[in-house]
Amino acid sequence: MASISRRGLFTQTAALTTAAGATALGTSRAAAGPPGPEPLPDPTFTEVSVHDPSVIVTDDSFRVFGSHLAAARSDDLLHWEGIADLVTPQNPLFEDVTEELADAFAWANTDTLWAADVSETPDGRFRMYYCACEGSSPRSAMGTAIADDIEGPYRDEGIFLRSGMWDEPSEDGAIYDGQVHPNAIDPHAFIDAEGHHRLVYGSYSGGIFLLELDPTTGHPTPGQGYGIHLIIGGNHARIEAPYILHSRRTGYYYLLVTFGGLDAIGGYNLRVGRSRSVEGPYLDPMGQDLREAKSDPGLPLFDDASIEPYGAKLLGNHRFTDVEAEGPGAGYVSPGHVSAWASSDEQDVFLFLHSRFPDTGELHQVRVHRIHFSHDGWPVIAPHRYAGEPADQRGRSPPLAAGGRLAARGPWPGHQPGDRGLPADPPAPQRDDHRSAHRALAPRGRAPRHGAPRRADLPRSVRPRLARERWRLDDHLHRARPGRPQPVGHPGGLSAPGSRTQRKTPVGPAALIAAGPTGARSRPGTQVPAMPVVAMPLMIWRWKNMNTMISGRAASTAWAMFCAYWMP
Repeated sequence: MASISRRGLFTQTAALTTAAGATALGTSRAAAGPPGPEPLPDPTFTEVSVHDPSVIVTDDSFRVFGSHLAAARSDDLLHWEGIADLVTPQNPLFEDVTEELADAFAWANTDTLWAADVSETPDGRFRMYYCACEGSSPRSAMGTAIADDIEGPYRDEGIFLRSGMWDEPSEDGAIYDGQVHPNAIDPHAFIDAEGHHRLVYGSYSGGIFLLELDPTTGHPTPGQGYGIHLIIGGNHARIEAPYILHSRRTGYYYLLVTFGGLDAIGGYNLRVGRSRSVEGPYLDPMGQDLREAKSDPGLPLFDDASIEPYGAKLLGNHRFTDVEAEGPGAGYVSPGHVSAWASSDEQDVFLFLHSRFPDTGELHQVRVHRIHFSHDGWPVIAPHRYAGEPADQRGRSPPLAAGGRLAARGPWPGHQPGDRGLPADPPAPQRDDHRSAHRALAPRGRAPRHGAPRRADLPRSVRPRLARERWRLDDHLHRARPGRPQPVGHPGGLSAPGSRTQRKTPVGPAALIAAGPTGARSRPGTQVPAMPVVAMPLMIWRWKNMNTMISGRAASTAWAMFCAYWMP
């Protein structure tokens, strides 16, 4: 029988072992655990238009209330039914809103309402926080109305806050100044972790403010003026629509705000900062205090460049590359003015927003997305709208232990538990690049999964190759490319390639989402890049103990590269 050299045998068996390796690996992976869930059927939706949707959940359904006295309900977050719209005597939320809220309309020189918010009172009724605004200036009035049923009819309880009293004393006694005092719109009433009733509000003008409320009347307690200058804004910076979400699992308050203009060319986009205290200060992943985000008074109004570097961008303009159609489904245009809801166990956390769409003008509709949290407690928005899929239990924060404390296996490596079982301090700010965020999600000191070796354990000869391969994969997943959208939360947050926002927006742990190689898919079944072809043959040779072909050191090196590449 003719002899075959090692080189010849290597050449002749490469194709065979590649195919066999693929088959063996597929078989081993398929047999490694129980089968995955059955694919979900294609969802159907019933759409509704409610601008600035603020959510409230009752025993029977979800409801959103918004601008122009619009409201809608849904039982499953897929199919929406409108229940009210337009500020007319026929609107069912009031007996006759034009008469009931005549004082607010007169003060604000308008005939419509903006961004209503409804919450349940301690005695089981429902209180609406309404606001009327002149529109071209911060001349606004905010008040409350009460109802026994969530869908009304509501009865006015009076105005409790005004803005825009030019050359006259304002609510805090000083002469009103639109660059430092608030515009009294966009209310969100909530109860903080200590049981105090709060109201966060504000838009453009002097920024975002926080008031403490009397739970009985729903109005601010006396002596607060406009309240605490909570965060961000000033000099008419385009920052508005504040919403505060508290998570018991992470121990943070998240201040969600919308930057930019609300119309189709305005660039509306969602940002977030967080704080251990409801009163702030709220910081972004770069450690910047969001109270410093304000326009340059020396520049024209609506100076967006000055505020651009602040806040973690969660959602903005984008178009999906795998969808050819225009309009809803192809992407989002100016998404924002959000609210949120979390179940009592925080297994389900949803974000509610309105958005416009590519090539549809000012058409807008309600959208709902899941909110997830990174290992160090930053929110991440699922890139596709909620379609009825169950909560993904993988990678979730640990359950609460007895007494409201987090279990010892908390999701913040390297931090010692502080008060109430929470990390004592937030993680250190990360550098403004996707590699730092990648390292933040996979700290160097944490043991790799599946027994994969750490980089320090590999032979020196393989480390440069390993580094190149890992960053190539990371770039494939997270780096913007011309003509392709970025993953939600990536620096630029799906904004247009080459835009100022894309280049300057900070990125931190909140900036990553497991969206697959396209950065667009959130459902199970997303494909991953092909395995390096050399890894499988070498792995099969190692498994078959064919050390006569290649040295044991080379086989070990190949196996280590495979583990490090595919089992981070």
